Amino acid sequence: MRQSRLKAPKHHPIAYYHCVSRVVDRSFRLHEEEREMFVRLMRMYERLCQVRVVTYCVLSNHFHVLVEVPRRPDVLPGQEEVLRIVQSAFGKSMAWQVRAELEHFRKIGAHTEADAILDGWRNRMWDISMFMKSLKQRFTLWFNKKHQRKGTLWEERYRSTLVEGGGAVLAMTAAYVDLNPVRAKLASDPKDYRWCGYAEAVAGGRLARSGVELVAKAQLEGRKADGGLLEHYRCLLFTWGTTSKVNAKGAKKGKICEKDYHRVLQQGGRLSVAEALRCRVRYFTDGAVIGSRSFVDSIFKTQRRRFGPKRRDGARVMRGFEQGDERELCSLRDLKVDVFGPRNV
Repeated sequence: MRQSRLKAPKHHPIAYYHCVSRVVDRSFRLHEEEREMFVRLMRMYERLCQVRVVTYCVLSNHFHVLVEVPRRPDVLPGQEEVLRIVQSAFGKSMAWQVRAELEHFRKIGAHTEADAILDGWRNRMWDISMFMKSLKQRFTLWFNKKHQRKGTLWEERYRSTLVEGGGAVLAMTAAYVDLNPVRAKLASDPKDYRWCGYAEAVAGGRLARSGVELVAKAQLEGRKADGGLLEHYRCLLFTWGTTSKVNAKGAKKGKICEKDYHRVLQQGGRLSVAEALRCRVRYFTDGAVIGSRSFVDSIFKTQRRRFGPKRRDGARVMRGFEQGDERELCSLRDLKVDVFGPRNV
């Protein structure tokens, strides 16, 4: 029996999750029209579920989203606020239908049924699982209708990593997401890949730009950026992402190969953050929780029941990262095999 998904403790005011989901059989089914629709639906359910997509990247057989989830409020929204949220997500027609249904049940005295309808909408808010479920199910319905197919579209359930919101780790996770098209050799500059958060921000997207500004502020930790926040984030992307090498024929390689990485480790060296982020770093998808030692340990204490009695603390140092200017990064899981792999991104 698999365990329930690891989530932030209920007292945390805001939680961040890096989520990844792949197409079944990892087949390349998401073309331009599919990616456009996915982003459209993502923004729709972002409004409905009252979360914020910090950044994202939609590729041909999988997607990444970095999502901010506020804590569920103690006082849940009333009927008018729920209808406002529904309208912001789905438009006036849907809000009118929900209102008509509620008024019908109220008119005949079926208040329990009316309250159940409202609770159904409220239960989809402030919850990462409901956001991902709603997005994936709605996209599958659209995809199956368009391609005249039936059955599941996604491989297993999505994977999620709880990310610390302060300091460099949030910005590094965002950069990892936005650098996906560079790692996959789809673009040499993430601004040129249409279906990622950074490209949308550069193109003037308000929601995407607010996500970029959020992670830039987190990385600055109170310091003032030399230029704008968008420019600062671009500098981070190129600082952490530009490590292309040239082979014997003069062609640029898109990322560091695993063979070279393991050779460096055997020699006692470390990869820089820049080199590491150009690889597929499994910590960002399989680490369960990533952040500072204190953050990971605090989550470990709230989830102590998940681990055996011999384990005394939660934080495990993330292998392969320098600890110069950046804080020591830790993970809840100690990944010992294929930290930078497998190759398929």
